[in-house]
Amino acid sequence: MSAAKLDELALAYVARFATSRAKLTRYLARKIRESEWVDESDARTACEAVADRMERLRFLDDRQYAAMRAGAMTRRGLGLRRVKAQLFVDGIADADSGDAIAEAEEQAVAAAVGFARRRRFGPFAVRADDDPKSRERQVAAFARAGHSLALARRILAVPPGDADALAALDDAAMLD
Repeated sequence: MSAAKLDELALAYVARFATSRAKLTRYLARKIRESEWVDESDARTACEAVADRMERLRFLDDRQYAAMRAGAMTRRGLGLRRVKAQLFVDGIADADSGDAIAEAEEQAVAAAVGFARRRRFGPFAVRADDDPKSRERQVAAFARAGHSLALARRILAVPPGDADALAALDDAAMLD
């Protein structure tokens, strides 16, 4: 593999996927490991040079990627902890992820309610479930989705069929 081929792979990757700089460089490094590097330049330096070029061409923008990724996750009902973890895994720096995390914090309650609706928990359940083990499994599902335990318990305390009661809950009191 040469630097020209590496550039072609990067262009095809950014054309197909929304990605961050770190994800692109990991992909290129994996492609180099899978093939034989034949160029006279250093392979790692070539990866960084390609990523720099993609940023100059505005094919990579970590701040925009973070906003897109965080928004998509909160719309799917995932919580702040999951959003932060995913942005960390995607290699987004704190400076680039700050606005996206702030937006996810603002949308925390809406994301948790959406999660409850999707999973038919709490006010969206068909019938009341008084089993403590079932309730704790539901709380655990909220926790795995990245929501706070206090928020999960407040939503699960609303009886089935009373989704309007969620509007009355104080957003600030539900966050820990």
